[in-house]
Amino acid sequence: MLTVLCERPGSLVAQERERPVRGPDDVLLRVRRVGVCGTDLHIFTGNQPYLAYPRVMGHELSGTVEEADAASGLAPGDPVYVMPYLSCGRCIACRQGKTNCCTAIQVLGVHRDGAMTELLAVPAAFVHKAEGITLDQAAMLEFLAIGAHAVRRGEVAAGQRVLVAGAGPIGLAAMLFAALRGARVVALDARRDRLDVALAHLGIAAAVEVGDGDEAELARLSDGEHYDVVFDATGNPKAMERGFRFVAHGGRYVLVSIVQGSISFSDPEFHKREATLLASRNATTEDFETVLAAMRAGRVPDAALATHRLALADVPAQFPRLLDPAEHVIKAIVEC
Repeated sequence: MLTVLCERPGSLVAQERERPVRGPDDVLLRVRRVGVCGTDLHIFTGNQPYLAYPRVMGHELSGTVEEADAASGLAPGDPVYVMPYLSCGRCIACRQGKTNCCTAIQVLGVHRDGAMTELLAVPAAFVHKAEGITLDQAAMLEFLAIGAHAVRRGEVAAGQRVLVAGAGPIGLAAMLFAALRGARVVALDARRDRLDVALAHLGIAAAVEVGDGDEAELARLSDGEHYDVVFDATGNPKAMERGFRFVAHGGRYVLVSIVQGSISFSDPEFHKREATLLASRNATTEDFETVLAAMRAGRVPDAALATHRLALADVPAQFPRLLDPAEHVIKAIVEC
């Protein structure tokens, strides 16, 4: 079977591998779609803190069932999506229902080989029927669920002022689900093209381009009171530190980004505002169900977000262009 391997930063190769053998509790999937995530771009550029090379990337996937035990409730040909966070079910986090931060988590495409291949064996507990959605939509569930999880972590409520810094796919997902909760959402990013997408398709109130005067504009848009909830989805430590300035008194700051190293903030300002700082990692079944419901209701502009397509065999040659801002990539989907 054809498989694309990231041997080391900057190096992708297509190779033939043996067909996987399905374990007793596994489902064998024929991979149909793979979404390219910021995590994959970070793996390619060598900036992913949880990864050892070589690695088969890909954790946003949909497929069809090749083989499954009858007890799984799945049958050959069923269209499915996969929750790619393989959790242990026993640790302190799992016992609290926080499977997204399991202490022994194995994320497909990060801790173990992922979906940029033709066939993949996955534990049946993490494979779900993709009912009422397309294979493209099923492959986009995961990144949207990360945004939905962040919004749930931030306890966004109707009428609140929300700022989302970073208009990549995860930031756009956070904007969408905050807006669906009735918040007044402002986007902040250095790329005008992504801000325009957010304004056109996500129901946000305003967009501010990073540059001279952006802080004054953010203050104006919040009547000088700043934001009830601020999300950082930039993946930039300086931007993450800067975001503390925009949190309102009594507000919450949700870090969806992850970077290597440390970030710092002004403790007097943090205490003066009695701010709440939250991390948001991955997503849970509840968040996937939130996205599924929104998709089935036609409230997710997935066609506008899926901007690029490429075939699995073309990934080694075409992948570097996905990093080029001139390509205006939001979500690229690999077809297998």
